[in-house]
Amino acid sequence: MALLDWAKKADFDMMFKRYNVIIEGPAIKPEDDPDVKKVLPKEEPFRTLAMAVIFGDTEKAVQAAKTALERTSPLDVIEKGLAKGMDAVSALYAKGAYFLPDIMLSADAMTAAMAVAEQKLGRAREKKGTVVSFVAEGDPHDIGKNLVVMFLKANGFEAVDLGRDVPDKEVIEAVKKYKPVMLTGTALMTTTMTAFPRVAKALQEQGISVPVFGCGGGAVKRDFVESYDMGVYGVKAFHAPKLAEAALAGKSWKEIRKEYPKIVGEFVAEYADRM
Repeated sequence: MALLDWAKKADFDMMFKRYNVIIEGPAIKPEDDPDVKKVLPKEEPFRTLAMAVIFGDTEKAVQAAKTALERTSPLDVIEKGLAKGMDAVSALYAKGAYFLPDIMLSADAMTAAMAVAEQKLGRAREKKGTVVSFVAEGDPHDIGKNLVVMFLKANGFEAVDLGRDVPDKEVIEAVKKYKPVMLTGTALMTTTMTAFPRVAKALQEQGISVPVFGCGGGAVKRDFVESYDMGVYGVKAFHAPKLAEAALAGKSWKEIRKEYPKIVGEFVAEYADRM
């Protein structure tokens, strides 16, 4: 009874403000962020498409796609509108303004609107290349891998998601089957990251090569990843598409290690010696 009495008197607005559900004071709009301005389309209908993705508004994104298709091509809807919105989301995530729930909402909005464009196109958008992603054997933590997959898909790659706690053998078989331009592995625990050199060694022993084996996660450090062939230390999930594009352009894992900051286009503290 006392709990019910408290609930009647509680000022829930103050509770929401305390936990930042409601922003106190003026806040910069996403479209006014300097990094977002660099990628946000200025012309319509692409700006509206991008903004719907930025705000993770699936209903608005779908409607904007339908409207845009009356005056422009499906590929332009995807490349000049939706993809630019996801580029802006990546920029906001990079600076800590967006978090995992924001990324998920934006990805859902883009996926739904892209389906409308692809239906008009009559086929799925042509993929840039295939990337196989997995979480190391024994590791149940898949948030990092999920982010990598989201960013890859948003940037036009076919992302084969093997899931979490993936046995080494399954990773090897997937590489044989899909012949990816890049393999990515994540691990949160030091006890599971040892899967990466095992996988790299097994691939080499079977004469299988992938241009890049991107490895990252909470437990993983650059010196560990660079202790075995093919390994490239992935610092941020949103770097994955740029690493894959570098591999598509013909760069080797050795070149990508050396040129990491240049490839991702920003200062990376973990690669400060190569800036």
